[in-house]
Amino acid sequence: MIRVVLAVFLCIASAMPAFAVNPDEVLADPALEARARAISAELRCMVCQNQSIDDSNADLARDLRVLVRERLMNGDTDEAVIAYVVSRYGEFVLLKPRFEIKTMVLWGMPVILLIIGAATLIIAARRRGAPLAGAPLSDEEKEKLDKLLRS
Repeated sequence: MIRVVLAVFLCIASAMPAFAVNPDEVLADPALEARARAISAELRCMVCQNQSIDDSNADLARDLRVLVRERLMNGDTDEAVIAYVVSRYGEFVLLKPRFEIKTMVLWGMPVILLIIGAATLIIAARRRGAPLAGAPLSDEEKEKLDKLLRS
């Protein structure tokens, strides 16, 4: 009995994000609804910030879902809808930022940091393992060293 209750709970819990889209928002045309869901999955909820508007229950996310569906009903392409939302809310609304000159630092920084870290480790390892460079000890210096070691 406990296993059945646990299984039902897990099924309901895993479907929670699906409840974010209200039935009154769903479009009658399945093709347009599929496009709206695909676009909504790419847009960030500005309130939650770690969820797409498709997964969020926030009022702003609902407004954005309705806006996306209205734009699609008016005949906009997917790219036009995304461009419209980005023009209103900025690049931050995209869950996956575009690769542009503005975002090149964002995309390239992990690689740059890895290269700098690897170079730092290599240089540090070479410095530790390198023998002391210099001229060999003279006879007088060897005698002084022997005296110091004996005392």
